[in-house]
Formats: sequence, C-alpha cells, structure tokens
Amino acid sequence: MASYQNLLTQVQVRGPVETGVHLPQGNDPRLGEPFFLRLAGILGNAQIGPIYLGGLGLLSLLCGFIAFEIIGLNMWASVNWNPAQFIRQLPWLSLQPPGPEYGLQILPPLQAGGWWLIAGFFLTASLILWWVRTYVRAKALGLGTHVAWAFGAAIWLYLVLGFIRPVLMGSWSEAVPFGIFPHLDWVGTFSLRYGNLFYNPFHCLSIAFLYGSTLLFAMHGATILAVSRYGGERELEQITDRGTASERAALFWRWTMGFNATMESIHRWAWWFAVLTPLTGGIGILITGTLVDDWHAWAVAHHYAYSL
Repeated sequence: MASYQNLLTQVQVRGPVETGVHLPQGNDPRLGEPFFLRLAGILGNAQIGPIYLGGLGLLSLLCGFIAFEIIGLNMWASVNWNPAQFIRQLPWLSLQPPGPEYGLQILPPLQAGGWWLIAGFFLTASLILWWVRTYVRAKALGLGTHVAWAFGAAIWLYLVLGFIRPVLMGSWSEAVPFGIFPHLDWVGTFSLRYGNLFYNPFHCLSIAFLYGSTLLFAMHGATILAVSRYGGERELEQITDRGTASERAALFWRWTMGFNATMESIHRWAWWFAVLTPLTGGIGILITGTLVDDWHAWAVAHHYAYSL
C-alpha cells in the first residue's frame, strides 16, 4: 500500500538523498552533507541540507547580524548592561529614531537616533540582498518568481514605515522604533494622532485581505489533508491529471461553499490575498499624514462614518 508523507502519516517515506538540480556555471557550491532528521519528517521533508548560501546570502546574513547586534547592544546599554534586567525588560526595550529636531539629518548623534539610522541601513540592506537572492535562486532553478514578489510586498510595507513616509514627512521621527511593545505603542499612537486608522479605507482592505488569506490558507490546507489519503498532496499531478482527490475536494467545496476553486486557482487566490495585505496596508500608512490628517473627519465628509 502506498504511503504519503504528511502530518498524519505514521511511517516516514525516505528515499535517496536529494542534492538538487545542477547549478549553472559560475554559481557557488552547496554547503554541508545532507542528513535526515525524524523530527523534521513529522512536519515536512526529513532531509536537512545541503544549503546554498552564495555571496548574496552571505552578505544578507552579515548585514542582518550587524543590525541585530546594534539594536541588541543599545537595548542592553539602556539597562546599564545588567543581564537580568535586559531579559526581564526585553519586550519593553527599544531603539528610538532621531527626534523631530534632527529632521532628515543623515547622521545625528549616535545616542540621539544615529544608532537607529545605522541599524536601519543594515537591516534594509539585509532584506534587499535576501530579496535579490530569492529572485536569482528562482531564476537559476527555472522557477517562477512568485516568492520573491510576495517577499517584496512585505518589504514595501517595511520601507513605507521606516523610510518612504518619514522622507515625505521630512523627519526620521515619523519612523517606527525597534522593539516589541514600543512598536505596538507607536501603532496605537499613530492611529490616535490621525483620527482613528480604522476609518482608513486602505487599512480596512488590508485587514480584509489579512483575514481572507488566513481563511483561504486554512481551508485549502484542511482540504488537502482531508484528501491526502488519495494522494491529494501531489497537487501538481492533480492539476494536470485530475484524479479522485481533486474530484472529491471539488465536490466538497461545491457542497459547502457553493463554488469550487481548482487545485491551481486556490493558490492564486491565496497568493493575491496574502500579497495584497501589506500592499494595501502600506498605501494606507503612506497617505496618512501626507494626504489625510484626520481619518474620522475624512470618513464623515465622504459619508463613511457618522459625526461624533
């Protein structure tokens, strides 16, 4: 009896080590000797490695490490280098951007926001280098670039919050601090400052796509698990050669949802819903304070909300 690898499979199927397709000329070699880990096999593919890092990946990790160190050491210094207090207060610690008096100064004093700018530079460089790596790796393997553009949508929101909008507003002080609760405090203050962000239509769209993407991913994952006993997780084969798994899944969706997403179209639905979450959210943040100063007043003027 055939056995397929999924979360509910008791027996893990293990074949020969997969080293990947041949790399084009001029690519760095893959690193590490592949091995199998049973715990990984419970959640997915049991093979670990080999890893392809390459020059772009190495630079990205290096820049990310520098940013991480700058942020962490500044937070530690803020509690007088006390390890116990650092761990205890970590969720509340932050690295703040420069104050409004510095405007868009390229390098204000280090203790007055300069470290924030340096950390932001290296973090941004890390993200962009990893995006380029993702794009180049997809091309090298003959894949579509869907993952790169989805990652790019998240980078768009990050750049709006920390670079594009502050530049348009003329001050780095408009940017988000590094930190867990300070970041959340910034969001709450931002909403109150501009008349309640809930009245921002692009914010509404972003939340709709956020909830919609979680719903689509959950429903699709559940459906594939439900038909995995018929080989439903082999979705590429089911797309090109429809079998009993896709037939049953389609019937279930028509019975419960009233229409059917195909084995191929559901991924496009989920991809667009997920990508549009940060895209619309970024637009909503970008026009706040630049085009609209009070979202509640805007909503009242456009018959979107009642006057208080």
